[in-house]
Amino acid sequence: MKKILLLGGSAQQVIAIETAKRLGFYTVLCDYLTDNPGQYAADRFYLVSTTDKEAVLKVAEKEKIDGVLAYASDPAAPTAAYVAEKLGLPGNPYESVQILCNKDKFRRFLQENGFCAPVSNGYAAQQEIEKDICRYRLPVIVKPVDSSGSKGATVLHSWDGLSQAAEFAFSFSRTHRLIVEEYIEKKHKYLIGGDIFVYEGKVIQWGLMNCHRDNRVNPLVPVGKSYPLLLSEVDTEHVKDTLQRMVDKLGIVSGPMNVELVVDQNDRVWPIDIGPRSGGNMIPDLLGMIFDTDVVEMSVRVAMGMPIDIQETKGTLYYATHNLHTAENGAFEGIEYSEELKEHIVKECVYKKPGDPVEYFDNAAKAIGIIFLKFKNQEEMDFMLENINQSIDVKIVQGGGTAPSYR
Repeated sequence: MKKILLLGGSAQQVIAIETAKRLGFYTVLCDYLTDNPGQYAADRFYLVSTTDKEAVLKVAEKEKIDGVLAYASDPAAPTAAYVAEKLGLPGNPYESVQILCNKDKFRRFLQENGFCAPVSNGYAAQQEIEKDICRYRLPVIVKPVDSSGSKGATVLHSWDGLSQAAEFAFSFSRTHRLIVEEYIEKKHKYLIGGDIFVYEGKVIQWGLMNCHRDNRVNPLVPVGKSYPLLLSEVDTEHVKDTLQRMVDKLGIVSGPMNVELVVDQNDRVWPIDIGPRSGGNMIPDLLGMIFDTDVVEMSVRVAMGMPIDIQETKGTLYYATHNLHTAENGAFEGIEYSEELKEHIVKECVYKKPGDPVEYFDNAAKAIGIIFLKFKNQEEMDFMLENINQSIDVKIVQGGGTAPSYR
């Protein structure tokens, strides 16, 4: 029986373990958390950090694995590429994966290869930023170089908030390094986001969607996705061309990529973040509904060097997700939906039980759950999503604290 090494056993990653087992593979799991749920699904579990490349490599060599997958994990993606490269297994170039997982290196890559890139620089201390302020035009974004899900990110319209923003960014950086970059104003209503899938060097699935935000809590944190993408055909083609050129330049072979981009008033495409993995917040599940494909199975197959057969389609229209969240700290009691919203819910996943602590939603990891929605037309979807906070009542026993200011 062939073996696959999976890096990460969180609740959202269990599906990759289960899919690999369904395909007939022996599953080996690495995770540093003693209470990860994936250990109960995997055939063998090692209490090893997925960011410790050498320790994971030792596990891979001991188990004589045939493939390695870091499903929906930015921190573990370089480790998976490192192990695959060392053992001659299917995977993407380690150097390219490192570029995509480090915002410092990614901005440099964009600048050196003719892509649009904001004025930016990386810093290891707040004092370094203070000496460099003159290079930037406000507003700017301050964020860790090595995190995802908008963790530690702040938009500054004044330098008065620099100290708080820097401290916030450093608190989410494993390498204690942050990046400051000029904020790019988009000409379209929503940030362009979602997942694409690469096979044999070509993008075969364009899961480009609208990224929704909730300004009540943090305007940078994704609060949901919707499809179809509300962008002109010309701009959409420019976005696709940009992403395929990036895949070519980086030598990406196969696998999912999580993407965020904007198009500015001058019709230029600006890549914001590109991750060498599936997106969080159950994006693969949403794409499965839209395109009638199993992105998790596709990911496992390419990690094991197996062929996949997929025909590109435009997808079924008018699907969306919404991340359940709160602007308060406290204990979770439950969720109530309006009757109108209930008609559109096709799937509900709630991560919290009554009594569990919840926090204000300043990063994606603090979501309470997620709902999947289906609509008849664009007008119906727009109306419901724009007014969704009035249709969801997250019941909280308050424990003090509300969302901080991010502007």
